[in-house]
Amino acid sequence: MDGYGYNNKLPDTLNGIIPNTMIFDGNRINDNNPGGGIGLWSPMKAGHGFEFKTDGRSNILSERFGPELSFASTLATKGSGIAIIKYSYGGTALFAGAGYGNWDPDFVHNNHYDNALTTIRNAYAVTDINNDGRSDKLVPAGIIWMQGEADAEFSQASADAYRDNLKRLMDLLRGAFRKDDLPIVIGKINDSHMTSDGGPTQPYIATVHAAQKDFTDNDPCAALVTETETYTFSSDAWHYDSEGYIRMGEAFAKAVTMLERTCK
Repeated sequence: MDGYGYNNKLPDTLNGIIPNTMIFDGNRINDNNPGGGIGLWSPMKAGHGFEFKTDGRSNILSERFGPELSFASTLATKGSGIAIIKYSYGGTALFAGAGYGNWDPDFVHNNHYDNALTTIRNAYAVTDINNDGRSDKLVPAGIIWMQGEADAEFSQASADAYRDNLKRLMDLLRGAFRKDDLPIVIGKINDSHMTSDGGPTQPYIATVHAAQKDFTDNDPCAALVTETETYTFSSDAWHYDSEGYIRMGEAFAKAVTMLERTCK
């Protein structure tokens, strides 16, 4: 979800401000720390990937981008205003104790679930997100979720718990947007097998794959994007190359558009 595409690899069509699109990117802080979720609305452009930072008054754009860029560009062609609320932190898990921080709603201290709720609350507190002097109404249109590798790497227990943890978290996020049938798009996680012996980076990935499919199969307002299996990894074992993030955003936009038509 963070985004590891390189801005200097972007085509000209994505190398600038995406028209009619705003983004609120919540500050990314790990468990047990204050300051997560502060931010400000700004026009969508590259730089909201890994190492993006904000103090709530100004954004420090990074040299990376995530799927939000091509996602926004694809949807913006429809003519309606696009507002994206983003909160992410690389390598996090739904299972407490796995990964670099967790999204467990019952976690005793502040964690990424809390930071996501703070991001949503702060984004909604702004009445004029594009500073044109007119009030804006934010209408929830979908949740995009690309996560699970840490749960698939840590243990069989974390993988076994993924289905229930995912459903609970998505139910709570839908509740935060006050829309129980809000479309949800899940990106299928993938294993690069880029280890010293060519083995899996995520030994329990089959269990998480089954959980992702079961969740989307049993929720009429959810869809699983599986084309991620065709993306090429970058030089590390965990992140796709720049083209992969472009294709991912386009696939997510296609999926959420389909759900808007079919989920009633």
